[in-house]
Amino acid sequence: MDTIFNAPQKRLLTLISFLFLLFSFNLNTISAQDAEKLFKQNCAVCHSLGKNKITGPGLEGIGTRVPNDAWLAKWIKNNKALIAGGDAYATKVFAENNKVDMTAFTDLKDDEITALITYIKNPPKPKEEVAQGPVGGVKEEEKGVNPLSILIGVIAFLILIVGVLRGVSHSLKNIQNEKQGLPEEEALSSWQEIKNWTINHKRTLAVIILFVTGGILQASWDSLMEIGVYENYHPTQPIAFSHKIHAGDNAINCQYCHSGVEKSKTAGIPSVNVCMNCHKGISKGPTTGTAEIAKIYEAAGWDAEKGVYNKPQKPIQWVKVHNLQDFVFFSHQQHVKVGKQECASCHGDVKEMTTVQQMKPLTMAWCVDCHKKTEVPGMKDNPYYESLHKKLAEKYKGQPITVDKMGGIECVKCHY
Repeated sequence: MDTIFNAPQKRLLTLISFLFLLFSFNLNTISAQDAEKLFKQNCAVCHSLGKNKITGPGLEGIGTRVPNDAWLAKWIKNNKALIAGGDAYATKVFAENNKVDMTAFTDLKDDEITALITYIKNPPKPKEEVAQGPVGGVKEEEKGVNPLSILIGVIAFLILIVGVLRGVSHSLKNIQNEKQGLPEEEALSSWQEIKNWTINHKRTLAVIILFVTGGILQASWDSLMEIGVYENYHPTQPIAFSHKIHAGDNAINCQYCHSGVEKSKTAGIPSVNVCMNCHKGISKGPTTGTAEIAKIYEAAGWDAEKGVYNKPQKPIQWVKVHNLQDFVFFSHQQHVKVGKQECASCHGDVKEMTTVQQMKPLTMAWCVDCHKKTEVPGMKDNPYYESLHKKLAEKYKGQPITVDKMGGIECVKCHY
């Protein structure tokens, strides 16, 4: 029998039990994001969510082609067992796909397979396409305003204001002359006024000329010093490839596409075959739809409808963004593998870039400054370099062993 003392405790216990059951239910529920991840990990290599065939058939409309979801779950779990058991539809599907074995996913749990089937039958709708600007993949609102246009606009506005003020000043002066009984002044042209001003203000004009000449000479010097350096260079690429989607959202490792970054002087530009490893099954992008991926298919000679390479191949004319001068030696292997430098040190946060642009100046001064600040990582697995580090540590008495202390700013290190 409940009393005034134990009734609240029972209600509280009931509430806690309900919340625990609710939480347990949520733990066993697979989200749409998890189902999408399951598809990408297990199915996307061989199947697309559309009609195009990769290794296996496209999965669009799969719910209307198979007997039922229970049969599809058994097929995913262990298709070989279905075929071996004499299932008529399983045997038919196997024959139609040239008797190519499909991987059995016996490790998948029943709720994972159910979530996977739901995802395949109801794939996510593509996001609304983003309007493309002059640079592929860049929104119109992301483009910067041209400083030259602003300058021309400001100059035009100032000329208009000066013209209006000249007219007002001339009118006020004639009104004053009329009151004082003086003759009306004749209106002068702009050129006549400038000529009269220069005659009467020679010293001021000399100072202005001196400052303008100095500014022009300084700007010319800065331009000469920046020859070959293109900080913020942002070219238009033949295909609107988004590093933000690939390296950022999908977390694809830089080394997957730029395979030479740890073992070569150059990082390398991936061949179209590398693109096709994924895009055989991904024909529509989240921002550009099918237009840009179709350009990859054209370059590879891929027929998406038939799932075969039956067209002539064409090279993709990528535009190089980071382009050092020919007299400069730079090795990616030396910096990435040995020096343990992150890609962002020189390239900026590429994972957030829609299309890549040069974020660092890459000048000699910038490189030398980096070598003076960057510590050299120790090499414990190499006795020769380990002994060098010890000697350097003794020589510099506990100071950080930066690149410059190991000859990193000697001319012949970069110019040979």
